[in-house]
Amino acid sequence: MLCPERKGYAKLLGAEETLLKQLAMTIVQLCEGTAKIQVHMASCLPLPTDRECFRPRIDLIVFVLNLHSKYSLTTVETSLPHVDASFFLGKVCFLVTGVRKEPHSSIHMDTIKKLATTYHSLLLFGDLEVECFRTSMAQRLIRILQICAGHVPGLSALNLLSMMKPSLEPILEEM
Repeated sequence: MLCPERKGYAKLLGAEETLLKQLAMTIVQLCEGTAKIQVHMASCLPLPTDRECFRPRIDLIVFVLNLHSKYSLTTVETSLPHVDASFFLGKVCFLVTGVRKEPHSSIHMDTIKKLATTYHSLLLFGDLEVECFRTSMAQRLIRILQICAGHVPGLSALNLLSMMKPSLEPILEEM
C-alpha cells in the first residue's frame, strides 16, 4: 500500500486518448479507497510550463504505443528527448497495445523492442481494448507505481529495472 501522507503519481502518455482514459479510469477504480494514486494523461511532451509550480512529482511515466498507429510511435519518439535522464532508471515503461492483431500492424515489433532497449526501460504488452486485459495491466502498473514511488520496502525503481534486465537480454542478442 502507498503511504497515506503521499500519493503516487503516474503520467500516461500517448496518442490514443480513448485508451489512455480507459486505462486511467481502471487504475483509479482499482485503487479507490485503498491507495492514494493520481493518474495524469498527456498526448505529448514537453508539458506546458504555465502550471509547473502546481504539478506534483511524477513517479512513473508510461508511454502507450498502439501497434496500429504510426502516429502513436511518432508521438512517443518526439516526447522521449523531453524526459529527464534520471527517469530512465526504472521510472519509464513502454506499454504496447494491439498485439493480438500484430500481423496487421503499422509498427513492427522490433522497432518497439529496440526503443525499450535503447532507453533501458520496461516493456509491457497488453490489449487495452479488452476490459479483462486492461484490468490486469492496470494492476501491474499500480504495483510498478508503488515501487517507483518508494512505497514497497526493500524495492526501488532501480531494483525493478534490474529484475527485468534478464528479460531484455534476448532482445539485445537479436540486434
